Amino acid sequence: MSTFNELADPIAQGIWPTAKQSWSDLFKWKQRVVVYNESGETTTEWQTPPRLRNPFSLMAQLTAMNWVFFIVGLAAWTADAFDFHALSIQTVKLSKYYKVTKTDISEAITLTLLLRSVGAAMFGFAGDKYGRKWPMVANMIILGLLQIATIYSTTFNQFLAVRSLFGLFMGGVYGNAVAMALENCPTDARGLMSGILQQGYSMGYVFAACANLGVGGAIETWKTVFWIAAGLSIGVGLIRCCFPESKQFLENKKNGHKKAPGAFWQETKLMLARQWKMCVYCIILMTWFNYYSHTSQDSYTTFMLTQKGLNNDGASRASILMKTGACVGGTIIGYLSQFVGRRRAIIVAALISACLIPAWILPQGEGSLSASGFMMQFFVQGAWGVIPIHLNELAPPAFRSSFPGITYQLGNMISSPSAQIVNAIAESNFVTGATGKRVEAYGPVMGIATAIIALGIAVTTAFGPEKRGRSFEIPVAVDMMQTKDIEEGRDSMDKHEVNEERIEKTETR
Repeated sequence: MSTFNELADPIAQGIWPTAKQSWSDLFKWKQRVVVYNESGETTTEWQTPPRLRNPFSLMAQLTAMNWVFFIVGLAAWTADAFDFHALSIQTVKLSKYYKVTKTDISEAITLTLLLRSVGAAMFGFAGDKYGRKWPMVANMIILGLLQIATIYSTTFNQFLAVRSLFGLFMGGVYGNAVAMALENCPTDARGLMSGILQQGYSMGYVFAACANLGVGGAIETWKTVFWIAAGLSIGVGLIRCCFPESKQFLENKKNGHKKAPGAFWQETKLMLARQWKMCVYCIILMTWFNYYSHTSQDSYTTFMLTQKGLNNDGASRASILMKTGACVGGTIIGYLSQFVGRRRAIIVAALISACLIPAWILPQGEGSLSASGFMMQFFVQGAWGVIPIHLNELAPPAFRSSFPGITYQLGNMISSPSAQIVNAIAESNFVTGATGKRVEAYGPVMGIATAIIALGIAVTTAFGPEKRGRSFEIPVAVDMMQTKDIEEGRDSMDKHEVNEERIEKTETR
């Protein structure tokens, strides 16, 4: 990033001044940057964002080992998403198998999301303390075993109990996968690779929908999809055994020196005490985002089956095309965020998705629903494509595994009733379906909810922080000596010597 030495006002301190400065900076093309020199002195200046670069040249910056870590992280996140969507896209089958309502089945989704935050804390702190490797290995293998246990659940209560336990271990995947995949990436390539990584969630949905399409619409076929999910999770865990620990984790541990027993947990309390405002902001943002994705997709297959009258094969094909749009949108918008900014990319994508809602729920027929679903999820997951690197850049370096996972999963916990709420309201209200009969009002419920959520994301992001291009090489020991909340605009590095010749830390407001 080039420097023009044009001085800027210091980063604002306090919640309200920071929000005002964030809103103002949103309309300025240059970035407000805090620069630290080797003596620890700081200046705040305006800098021009990096030029848009060829994505293939950015990917070429990754070494072979960078690619190994990225691909394993992507595979873990994809398998995690497959495990989750193996249930959500088979809601109708499962309701018939257990002889309960679709709302009852969505209760399993609620329980899964509710307990993911606990798993995120457990495995996130384990990843920061013991490394990215073995916590992920244990996590993925146990997930596969729980998928098998789901298959052998003979009663609905057993099914709910296993899915609750499944949620506990599912929550541990995201934080470790994101940290392992992105902390080793070159700075310029982070936006692009973040967009690709986040699409592991969409790819998991696509693979689950393909499996559902392949096994057909018979009630008992849901078990085959769960067997496939179990194989994927266990396979990823075994593959992770073959590769070394994250280099960034090892370097951070080395820079942090040897710690006495319990020191890590003392640092955790210190981080929460000093950066609680950043934690709260990220949890609010992730709550919006999790409502955004679950409201717009978890009941979409059910919507096509009930309100639009599609058969299982047609609904599965439309779902596959819909999430293909998500994969494309997340990659492109994540890539563009490196140039236009994380916040601008999220806001524009969210607002466009809100404008597309009528075209998303009103069409009839597989072709029209596939096209509108493709465009809708292009922007929904396009906004999501920025999130992995956005959270990683906001996270304290010593907690880059736990912070994104915990904030993401706490947002998931708060938004956990989303599918259940949509199903309950839709089953209590009726509209005229494609066949002329009165059917559950899934379309209007999803449309109104998604519009409210998209606007909430735009407003929350507009007044929030951004640290695009933040150095991931700041020593852990220095980072833990912070004396002010980052969002209040001041690090302790202005009082302590920094070992690097020059660290640039970007805080776009």
